[in-house]
Amino acid sequence: MARRNISKKRFPTADPVYESYLVSLFVARILKKGKKSLAQRIVNDVFTIIKIKTNLEPLSIFEEAVKNVIPKIEVKSTRVAGSTYQVPSKISVFRGTDLALKWIIKGAKTRSGKHLITKLANEIIDASNMTGNAIRKREETHRMAKSNRTSAHLKY
Repeated sequence: MARRNISKKRFPTADPVYESYLVSLFVARILKKGKKSLAQRIVNDVFTIIKIKTNLEPLSIFEEAVKNVIPKIEVKSTRVAGSTYQVPSKISVFRGTDLALKWIIKGAKTRSGKHLITKLANEIIDASNMTGNAIRKREETHRMAKSNRTSAHLKY
């Protein structure tokens, strides 16, 4: 039997400005080359743009957008008797929020435009309105899981 310790998942600290765990996870996802202050400045600028465009609380719009993008189910490849099957499986809450944040950032980067800040703000506003690239990715994931539900019995 293995003697290694099982590592525990460390929960992030709340963001100092917005006092939200979700914002701190978002900052960590934007983070490049360890420049956390730059990532925090990007998030603050995104939230000011959201405040200007919608005249609503930016944190609530961000939380609504993430809640709309979180997938409930995903497909995983499983190899059974030489064949590979796409098996649908439920997602934990932490993995779902992680995927949602990834998809929002990726959807913003694929948008046309010059600055990441405006593209991120537009993607968050669109995701809160159930449109945008991140919502399309979530729908595509759910569609794949629905089409492969005949392989659900292969889940282990």
